[in-house]
Amino acid sequence: MTTERYASYDGTSLAYRVLGPGPDDGPHGGTGDGGGGAAPVLVCLAGGPGRDAAYLEDLGGLDRALTLVVPDLRGTGESQVGVDPAGYSFPRLAEDVEALRAHLGLERIALLGHSAAAVVAQAYAARHPERLSRLVLVTPGTRLQDRPTADAQEIFHSRSDEPWYPEAVAALEKLATAHELAEIKRLLTRVAPGTYGHWGPRQQAHAAAEGDQLHPVPRAAFWQGVDDAARRAVADALGGLAVPVLVVTGDRDGASGVAAGGVVAAQFPDARHTTLPGCGHYPWVDEPEAFRRLVAGFVAGG
Repeated sequence: MTTERYASYDGTSLAYRVLGPGPDDGPHGGTGDGGGGAAPVLVCLAGGPGRDAAYLEDLGGLDRALTLVVPDLRGTGESQVGVDPAGYSFPRLAEDVEALRAHLGLERIALLGHSAAAVVAQAYAARHPERLSRLVLVTPGTRLQDRPTADAQEIFHSRSDEPWYPEAVAALEKLATAHELAEIKRLLTRVAPGTYGHWGPRQQAHAAAEGDQLHPVPRAAFWQGVDDAARRAVADALGGLAVPVLVVTGDRDGASGVAAGGVVAAQFPDARHTTLPGCGHYPWVDEPEAFRRLVAGFVAGG
């Protein structure tokens, strides 16, 4: 796996990696729908916001069935830092995705957004619906829809008998008012057990990397400059999206919960909401096989 680069709409040099089939069956050319025997292409966006895409890994082995194109969003990973902080807002990040699609030479792409990046993916769908073949939103929140849900806290607190809970719940209370990134990183590490389906060695190793993968400016600027009218315009446009949408949630997700998935799915004319048992906020980490089957089948047309 090698890192490749492209120039976005303003000349910023951004990085991406291709996982899965080799160059002969890769993403350069065609529709992105898997025609002519090529594996379907799925562009995968990392959340955080402002987190390196490395945490997506291979999305539970999803690259066995699909060609995954995994960009480092502006200011993260190996991508260049943007000159204008406004470029980190989610509508502008969607334009980086469009520049990537054009660079790949694809007529249309299937697009996956995890957590905060589900907002970027929805902004892309609103602005470039003709460029999408399928949309996958994994453990999204509802800030874009301005419809808060409460079940994430219920899920988190339902695990009060687990040994990590006392320290995690104390950190969760402090996280609501934390502003310094160093403090946020420390608290996220302590809260992490409540965001996974189980807290084993695999989950612990995945969570331990988060602090070093977060970037303060992209994180802080994600929602900046997006007023209520602009936010509503994105959400309203999604009611006319004519492509299939899959919303994936985990029944043990103490970060976003399950109800948020229903709210997000309800705005689309052709969406299905699937909740994976035993999964938290990172379902490819908790139940990789179930996640892989679900997403690969959907992107391939199932």
